[in-house]
Amino acid sequence: MKCYKSLLFFSFVLLFSCSKKDSGQIKPTKGTITESVYASGVVKSEDQYTVYSTVNGVLQKINITAGQTITKGQSLFKIESDKASLNTENARLAYQLSNENSRYIKDKIAEMETKVQVAKDKLALDQSVYTRNKNIKQYNIISEVEYERVELVYKNSKSNYEAALKQLSQLRIQLKNDQYKNSNNLKISEKSQSDFDVKSAFSGELFDVLVKEGTLITSQMPLAVIGKKNAFLLELDVDEYDMVKVSLGQKVVVTLDSYKGKVFDATVDKIYPIMDERSRTFKIEVHFDTPPTKLYPNLSAEANIIIQTKKNVLTIPKSYLIDDEYVLVNKDEKRKVKVGLNDYQNIEILEGLKAEETIYKPK
Repeated sequence: MKCYKSLLFFSFVLLFSCSKKDSGQIKPTKGTITESVYASGVVKSEDQYTVYSTVNGVLQKINITAGQTITKGQSLFKIESDKASLNTENARLAYQLSNENSRYIKDKIAEMETKVQVAKDKLALDQSVYTRNKNIKQYNIISEVEYERVELVYKNSKSNYEAALKQLSQLRIQLKNDQYKNSNNLKISEKSQSDFDVKSAFSGELFDVLVKEGTLITSQMPLAVIGKKNAFLLELDVDEYDMVKVSLGQKVVVTLDSYKGKVFDATVDKIYPIMDERSRTFKIEVHFDTPPTKLYPNLSAEANIIIQTKKNVLTIPKSYLIDDEYVLVNKDEKRKVKVGLNDYQNIEILEGLKAEETIYKPK
């Protein structure tokens, strides 16, 4: 990006005649002056993105060609996946084996459920005997030894019932965990294998293929560039010093190297609220009001973002201003003036000078 803190451009209607040759003296002119912020960038397709693989391997097959229209989920690249296929097969065998084991565990669960019911029934009986003996013990109808024997039988029944319940619960958890674990392992292996088939995230146009068959692919290597067909925007960089002036909805004047001498109107649609620390710029997105007839990704562009426009203002060339606040009148008399907007050639005079006065160029 060209480093301009800001760029101001203007158009004005000449109301006072001046010599074509710079005679060293002029009169101020009136017209319209527009303040803008300079930005530069490139043309991009809507939702343009670079395709990457999530796995490493040798690129076996390229299924597409540059310029081709593609659909969401379409296979783009096939990466060697022999190891992934073996892992998936092993996971499938483990899953099948867990299903066989699950039938055995289910039989044990059914058997354990029966044991739990028997233990529950015995506990109910022993608890009833214990409660009855506890109630009559105060009348000395049973001996202390007999009471303690009944109490011990009840406590053993209760312990056996609780142990049976715990064992049943553990069997159920084991069955659930084994099935869940092996099912997940199979899904993970199948997903890992599917990653070796790189697919398109959405429908659009394939702009470029960046690799060749037989290449060793890594997850950091770009494979292709995809975007929406016949839908373009401008991605521009704005200097940090100018960013505070930029807002959504502002009008933009755009020039493209591919369209020499033509100017296109556009609008600021998106502002990324973080600065790139390396370039010290902010990224914005701009859409054409009426786009050119043909556009391609990565075409270079320059733009002026319109900040404000003032009509019927007094302007003089910057070269006639001294120390940013004085002009020469009567050939050698310095007069202080108040200035406003300016561009790379002219500057607005707010106070201190009239349109009919002559000023002189400093030597």
